[in-house]
Amino acid sequence: MTAKALRYYETVGLLPEPDRTASGYRDYPETVLDRLRFIRAAQAVGLTLGEIRGVIAFREAGRPPCAHVLELIEGRAADLDTRIVELAALRDELRRLDERGRTLSPDACSPGLVCHILNPAAH
Repeated sequence: MTAKALRYYETVGLLPEPDRTASGYRDYPETVLDRLRFIRAAQAVGLTLGEIRGVIAFREAGRPPCAHVLELIEGRAADLDTRIVELAALRDELRRLDERGRTLSPDACSPGLVCHILNPAAH
């Protein structure tokens, strides 16, 4: 992890401000490694930094964040379900355009249309 990322995580409230050495360098405690692992794991399942900050706030308030994390995971899964449907529809549209485009002659493409494969009026 870069120093820039660590400073950013401090700025957005994901990491506490660390102590400083006599020469001014940040001196992170070992416990920051667990926090960083959590942040990376949460990002890997699609949680935003804001959502991660919320989960950390639960923990820092002395409450287990597990129920909140489950809500976030359920929401992310629902978002993915919606996105999968949208992507499948887009894939079908692209295949339809591909089939249509293969039947059209480039010579018949009017310069005013830019490309007749993507002419909305011709769909």
